[in-house]
Amino acid sequence: MLTPPITLLPNLQFSGHETFPLRQLWLRKAFDAVRSSAAPKTKSVFADEDAIVRFGVGKNMVTAIKHWSLATEFLKEDGAGGYCPTPLANEIFLESGLDPFCEHSTTAWLVHWKLAGIGTRSTTWCWLFNCVVHQTFDKDGIVQSLKRYCADRAHRVSESTLVRDVDVCLASYVPRATSGSREDAAEPLLGELSLIQPQVASRGSFVFRRGPKRTLSPSLFAYALLDFWERRIDTAVLSFERIAHDYGSPGRVFKLDENSVGEYVVNLESITGGALRWSDSSGIRQVHKTARYIDAGLRDRLLRSAYE
Repeated sequence: MLTPPITLLPNLQFSGHETFPLRQLWLRKAFDAVRSSAAPKTKSVFADEDAIVRFGVGKNMVTAIKHWSLATEFLKEDGAGGYCPTPLANEIFLESGLDPFCEHSTTAWLVHWKLAGIGTRSTTWCWLFNCVVHQTFDKDGIVQSLKRYCADRAHRVSESTLVRDVDVCLASYVPRATSGSREDAAEPLLGELSLIQPQVASRGSFVFRRGPKRTLSPSLFAYALLDFWERRIDTAVLSFERIAHDYGSPGRVFKLDENSVGEYVVNLESITGGALRWSDSSGIRQVHKTARYIDAGLRDRLLRSAYE
């Protein structure tokens, strides 16, 4: 496993989900609850006596819904102790939005990008998809590597907390049969992406499914590429190798092989209206920004295009 730069994981967080993977409609439930509450009341929308009835789940699941809504950047804290929807949530979940009921595969890819590509409140997701370089891996290895990394960062966390977090991360992508409640048995939102498979012959071992991703739209790839570029790299040119392999890159986070990354980047100019341009000259493969600063509306246009 690789040791990432601190800039990849500036904040370390391994709890908040109450051991529940993100379910399909939880983000929409949180969006509706916050929108229907007057500003002062959003402080208690996840904590008052009516929260269990409001969300239709148990108290711990309500806490998990709040956590996932913040971790995916669909909700944000409003500075007064309350919560409000982000522009991204409004774009997707309003009545005339792009995916009001979380049915489109693009929403799952977008959530995966937020958790594993950015990872502000989901350290294990970011670690798993960026720092584990082998195709096959096991749960105990992830726990021990995270434990060593936290010790190097002087971050105190118990091994039992890491075990629970790794369990939830894996269950987010590899659904488990359960005889519990209907809500508990619901398919995790990220399960449809088929990014990870269990090793049938080896309990606790898993395999990344690396290669083409049929449901990952070119527009969402471009959206993620712009996000990665603007947050991590201060240059007007980005090499193919960094797009495919760098920490936090779309190639690494989406588990694409080089051929698949190549198919996405050659179409960037048409997808972005010329804002990004691919070139392959004398064996130098790279993407150019046609302007130092990209129009802020481009990512919005790419997102809308990804749902078409």
